[in-house]
Amino acid sequence: QVTLVESGGGLVQPGGSLRLSCAASGFTLDHYTIAWFRQAPGKEREAVSCISKRDGRIYYADSVKGRFTMSRDNFKKTIYLQMNSLKREDTAVYYCAAEVLGPTMGWDNSAGYDYWGRGTQVTVSS
Repeated sequence: QVTLVESGGGLVQPGGSLRLSCAASGFTLDHYTIAWFRQAPGKEREAVSCISKRDGRIYYADSVKGRFTMSRDNFKKTIYLQMNSLKREDTAVYYCAAEVLGPTMGWDNSAGYDYWGRGTQVTVSS
């Protein structure tokens, strides 16, 4: 059974940092495209970052480039999202997602992902 469990969210002041983790089980991590999405209240879910199985590249949304870093540890079966210089507009529930091989519909298209975690809340506020 494939499961993804996010952790590491919380309340942080603007300009602060957080590191999110996503623990994967039930599948071989390096056979999948892995991504982070987020959804703020009243807004659609948006892609944040992705490690593509297809080309091995790491993709970032323009809004987080230079501030967020995605990585993974295949041995620990864990995916990370290091978030620095956080802004109020980064407030959202952050989700981890996985797609076997892929991405087949574009790295930033949530419809292409097969498995999702339940999310972890990130709140940026003073």
